[in-house]
Amino acid sequence: MLTGKQKRFLRSQAHHLSPIFQVGKGGVNENMIKQISDALEARELFKISVLQNCEVDKETVAEQLAKGAKAELVQIIGNTIVLYKESRENKQIQLP
Repeated sequence: MLTGKQKRFLRSQAHHLSPIFQVGKGGVNENMIKQISDALEARELFKISVLQNCEVDKETVAEQLAKGAKAELVQIIGNTIVLYKESRENKQIQLP
Protein backbone atom coordinates (compact mmCIF):
# COMPACT_ATOMS: atom_id res chain seq x y z
CA MET A 1 0.00 0.00 0.00
CA LEU A 2 1.35 3.40 -0.99
CA THR A 3 1.40 6.34 1.38
CA GLY A 4 0.11 9.78 0.37
CA LYS A 5 3.65 11.08 0.01
CA GLN A 6 4.60 8.18 -2.28
CA LYS A 7 1.50 8.67 -4.44
CA ARG A 8 2.27 12.39 -4.75
CA PHE A 9 5.83 11.54 -5.83
CA LEU A 10 4.59 8.98 -8.40
CA ARG A 11 2.03 11.44 -9.78
CA SER A 12 4.82 13.96 -10.36
CA GLN A 13 6.93 11.27 -12.09
CA ALA A 14 3.99 10.22 -14.32
CA HIS A 15 2.97 13.77 -15.28
CA HIS A 16 5.07 13.94 -18.46
CA LEU A 17 4.31 10.36 -19.59
CA SER A 18 1.96 9.54 -22.45
CA PRO A 19 -0.55 6.66 -22.17
CA ILE A 20 0.86 3.45 -23.65
CA PHE A 21 -2.30 1.30 -23.39
CA GLN A 22 -5.91 1.99 -24.34
CA VAL A 23 -9.01 0.28 -22.97
CA GLY A 24 -11.78 0.36 -25.54
CA LYS A 25 -15.13 -1.24 -26.28
CA GLY A 26 -13.95 -4.75 -25.35
CA GLY A 27 -13.04 -3.68 -21.81
CA VAL A 28 -10.44 -5.54 -19.76
CA ASN A 29 -9.43 -9.08 -20.72
CA GLU A 30 -6.78 -11.61 -19.68
CA ASN A 31 -4.47 -10.81 -22.60
CA MET A 32 -4.48 -7.09 -21.72
CA ILE A 33 -3.71 -7.84 -18.06
CA LYS A 34 -0.77 -10.07 -19.14
CA GLN A 35 0.63 -7.33 -21.39
CA ILE A 36 0.23 -4.71 -18.67
CA SER A 37 2.00 -6.95 -16.14
CA ASP A 38 4.93 -7.37 -18.53
CA ALA A 39 5.06 -3.62 -19.23
CA LEU A 40 4.95 -2.84 -15.50
CA GLU A 41 7.95 -5.12 -14.95
CA ALA A 42 9.85 -3.18 -17.62
CA ARG A 43 8.73 0.38 -16.77
CA GLU A 44 7.28 0.33 -13.20
CA LEU A 45 5.06 3.37 -13.86
CA PHE A 46 2.80 4.22 -16.80
CA LYS A 47 -0.53 5.61 -17.94
CA ILE A 48 -3.51 3.84 -19.49
CA SER A 49 -6.18 5.69 -21.45
CA VAL A 50 -9.85 4.70 -21.19
CA LEU A 51 -11.61 5.45 -24.48
CA GLN A 52 -15.07 7.02 -24.76
CA ASN A 53 -16.58 3.84 -26.26
CA CYS A 54 -15.58 1.70 -23.26
CA GLU A 55 -18.73 0.12 -21.82
CA VAL A 56 -17.32 -0.13 -18.26
CA ASP A 57 -16.72 2.95 -16.10
CA LYS A 58 -13.11 4.01 -15.53
CA GLU A 59 -13.09 3.25 -11.79
CA THR A 60 -14.04 -0.38 -12.47
CA VAL A 61 -11.45 -0.64 -15.25
CA ALA A 62 -8.75 0.76 -12.93
CA GLU A 63 -9.70 -1.68 -10.16
CA GLN A 64 -9.66 -4.68 -12.55
CA LEU A 65 -6.29 -3.72 -14.02
CA ALA A 66 -4.67 -3.04 -10.65
CA LYS A 67 -5.97 -6.29 -9.16
CA GLY A 68 -5.15 -8.38 -12.24
CA ALA A 69 -1.61 -7.03 -12.59
CA LYS A 70 -1.07 -6.90 -8.80
CA ALA A 71 -0.19 -3.20 -9.15
CA GLU A 72 -0.93 -0.05 -7.16
CA LEU A 73 -3.46 2.43 -8.48
CA VAL A 74 -1.76 5.82 -8.22
CA GLN A 75 -4.35 8.10 -9.81
CA ILE A 76 -7.41 8.35 -12.03
CA ILE A 77 -7.57 11.73 -13.72
CA GLY A 78 -10.05 12.32 -16.52
CA ASN A 79 -10.00 9.17 -18.62
CA THR A 80 -6.40 8.34 -17.69
CA ILE A 81 -5.28 5.74 -15.15
CA VAL A 82 -1.79 5.73 -13.60
CA LEU A 83 -0.47 2.37 -12.35
CA TYR A 84 2.72 1.52 -10.43
CA LYS A 85 4.35 -1.77 -9.57
CA GLU A 86 7.86 -2.17 -8.21
CA SER A 87 10.00 -4.10 -10.68
CA ARG A 88 12.01 -7.11 -9.51
CA GLU A 89 14.87 -6.82 -12.02
CA ASN A 90 14.65 -3.28 -13.50
CA LYS A 91 14.19 -1.13 -10.38
CA GLN A 92 14.35 2.50 -11.55
CA ILE A 93 12.11 4.49 -9.19
CA GLN A 94 13.18 5.10 -5.59
CA LEU A 95 10.10 5.86 -3.48
CA PRO A 96 10.46 8.46 -0.70
